[in-house]
Amino acid sequence: MSKVYLTGAGPGDIELLTMKAHRVITEADVIIYDRLANPEILEMAKDGCKFVYVGKEDGRHTLPQDEINEVIYQNALKHNVVVRLKGGDPFVFGRGGEEGAYLKERNVSFEIIPGVTSAISVPAYAGIPVTHRGVAVSFRVVTGHESPNKESSQIPWKNFKTDDTIIFLMGLHNLKKITSKLMEIGKPTHYPCAVISRGTTKDQSVVVGTLADIVKKAKGVPTPALIIVGKVVELREQLQWFKEN
Repeated sequence: MSKVYLTGAGPGDIELLTMKAHRVITEADVIIYDRLANPEILEMAKDGCKFVYVGKEDGRHTLPQDEINEVIYQNALKHNVVVRLKGGDPFVFGRGGEEGAYLKERNVSFEIIPGVTSAISVPAYAGIPVTHRGVAVSFRVVTGHESPNKESSQIPWKNFKTDDTIIFLMGLHNLKKITSKLMEIGKPTHYPCAVISRGTTKDQSVVVGTLADIVKKAKGVPTPALIIVGKVVELREQLQWFKEN
């Protein structure tokens, strides 16, 4: 009987792949993978494994999500072990819930293999803890790229005013909007902010600034990039450990 593994590939550093993910990748008959999954992971596959690329990039999608769902389903009809390899974690803005529901409706067996989410690991590689005693007791993870088809934003900006740490995923192209909204709700213009590009990889780079100047400082930073806002950013001076560009 066939089975689909909705698998988190982690944030980029191949050594952050989980042991379970590694096992199913080596057993896979087909791997359907995203742009953000480290391509070195594919080298773990057995001989004869089929690879299907369904990556998405801002403004350029190989396939829309409904067609990706169908690709997964059709491959499940033909192969015993199907790995849907997704950057980060399948359920953290990874559309894994939609893919799982699609398979469930069609009586296809599936399993979720969580991945190390970039929301926590990328700041860690930049020397920025998302929580820290005396500085931050909580953190919020927010999509920085809502669907353009939405009639109105679902992001509750007003609720962010008292948040200790706010992490925006996939938000680089909306950095100006994000910083403007945060200052509009009352966050100080000098509030610490960082943009981390290609985190956990050899190409990692970090730009540190404030809500008022980070847009200018981060101009030209390559994607994928994560935005982190909060006083924890100031701890980078003490905790930076990863060699960066």
